[in-house]
Amino acid sequence: MANIHTPIPKLKLNDGTSIPMLAYGTGTAWYKAGDESKLDQTCIDSAKTAIKLDYTHLDGAEVYKTETELGTAIKEGGVAREKLYVVTKVLPNIADIPAALELSLKKLGVDHVDLYLIHAPFFSDKKEDHQAKWAQMEELKARGLTKSIGVSNYLPEHLDWILETAKVVPAINQIEFHPYLQHPDLIAYHKSKGIATSAYGSLAAVTKGAGGPADDILKSLAHKYAVTPGEISLRWCVDQDIVAITTSGKEQRLSDYLRAMTFKLTPKEVALINEAGAKKHLRGFWTHKYPDTDHR
Repeated sequence: MANIHTPIPKLKLNDGTSIPMLAYGTGTAWYKAGDESKLDQTCIDSAKTAIKLDYTHLDGAEVYKTETELGTAIKEGGVAREKLYVVTKVLPNIADIPAALELSLKKLGVDHVDLYLIHAPFFSDKKEDHQAKWAQMEELKARGLTKSIGVSNYLPEHLDWILETAKVVPAINQIEFHPYLQHPDLIAYHKSKGIATSAYGSLAAVTKGAGGPADDILKSLAHKYAVTPGEISLRWCVDQDIVAITTSGKEQRLSDYLRAMTFKLTPKEVALINEAGAKKHLRGFWTHKYPDTDHR
């Protein structure tokens, strides 16, 4: 059933555009380790289901190898392109970002994306390289191939490099974010620079951190609002002005996630989750790049 009565809220970005605050992601569950040319029909069908349920924010990346699937879902989903918010990211083909985006657009079957991200900063530890790549991103925005540009998995030192020479401030930094990985210093940095935050792995406190110190408060709030602890985790992001990205192959679960848009946590409830979550550290992604003690 479409989420007609409670639309997904939008967050205004520093470039004047607005991003839906709940997204359907085509990474994690759908990531292809093998041959990209072999289409995953289940991924296509799940993305079409998400579109049917009014998930207009669709998050992809070239490294997931599912851009063609997402493009097929967009084509067959029955929702006009201008009503969708399409995101993709560059990493494997970062040596030539303009060519990478052209290829992504072809796979997605669209003439532009709404947001284009550098997927991670680990391609170089040289400031000049990051500044050169960001200049390419700015050129793609100027050409109208993407409405907004941003980054993913960046730390303040990487963002500082970009901002030294940037004509366009990154609109957003997409990071792993959940009660057990709150990045307080990075979030404060984003706010100081006018950079929005989007969260992947937003359900990790429930899916990977069960048995942790936030369990009781998440369960208590789930009972109060007649939802699941996962939906409390999504709402916890939104109530901190952080875009939440989630995924599922199950229509009922995707429908249930939309219930997170029907209520708001109180500031005290957000603080209780923050306090409980701060007692545990859990990182699910890029663990080979960040030591286990790194809370950034």
